[in-house]
Amino acid sequence: MQKIYAAITAVHGYVPDYVLTNHELETMVDTNDEWITSRTGIKERRILKGEGLATSDMAVPAVKGLLEKRGIGAEEIDLIIFCTSTPDMVFPATANILADKVGAKNAWGYDLQAACSGFVFGLTTGAQFIESGKHKKVLVVGGDKMSSIVNYEDRTTCIIFGDGCAAVLLEPNEEGFGLVDSVLKSDGSGRPFLNLKAGGSLRPASYETIDNKEHFAYQEGQAVFKFAVTNMADVAAEVMERNNLTAEDIAWLVPHQANKRIIDATANRCGVSSDKVMINIHRYGNTTNGTIPLCLWEWESKLKKGDNLILAAFGGGFTWGAAYLKWAY
Repeated sequence: MQKIYAAITAVHGYVPDYVLTNHELETMVDTNDEWITSRTGIKERRILKGEGLATSDMAVPAVKGLLEKRGIGAEEIDLIIFCTSTPDMVFPATANILADKVGAKNAWGYDLQAACSGFVFGLTTGAQFIESGKHKKVLVVGGDKMSSIVNYEDRTTCIIFGDGCAAVLLEPNEEGFGLVDSVLKSDGSGRPFLNLKAGGSLRPASYETIDNKEHFAYQEGQAVFKFAVTNMADVAAEVMERNNLTAEDIAWLVPHQANKRIIDATANRCGVSSDKVMINIHRYGNTTNGTIPLCLWEWESKLKKGDNLILAAFGGGFTWGAAYLKWAY
């Protein structure tokens, strides 16, 4: 019996219209364009403005664009995995809210939370449902409204994050195209260095948590950087070695867009030249779960059937992982 692979057959993304530049941030916190650019590579980021708008509202145009591109109806979707750190609500799942908004009446779904590694984890999870033969069309969405949990008085975090969302469709493939392999890892001892302290069952919302600004993303930058720069690079190299891939075999490295220096370290570790690395951090910042699928969306026209892609990410928790994907169209 022919092995079934889970292939990406369509991708689409969405970023909000509002552009928050480094120069505008200079008027909000004690920072400057040169400092931000030299340390992160970020020049601007997109912010979702407007009352009553949440992460799912960015996913709707991304998914509708994907469905139109693929020429299918929302009712054909079997499963939605929504990878996000900023769900619309604690419950119900944003995947369920999205299904309702786009009319995916035959889909079940759930949210997957692995911080910035979420999309790689979600892609690998969604592939299992395709490979098992149980599902024919699985939607994996990665998106975050990071502006909803960023303290714009904290210059260490507000310069990094932006809002955005993208989605991919997974379908069965028997030609060998799709997700070939992945290496996923986590280490909960990293939780003190990158977290959102309050709002969960450990520290429910209270006057104290609000006064202490504990509902905003917290990061100890140096500790996170040191761990990320090593582990994201190592896991990308590991998935290449496991599949006997050299840098020449790789068409594109698709790294999580957290920091330009981390991206460069990962490319160097894999021996991949800069012209084969997808980078859009300068325009969008870190959209957390949105970074990798947004790259795939932006580079879609340059991708060729059979291209070898290495996806790599690192996130709070800590979580990190890499995937080897053969492009299917």
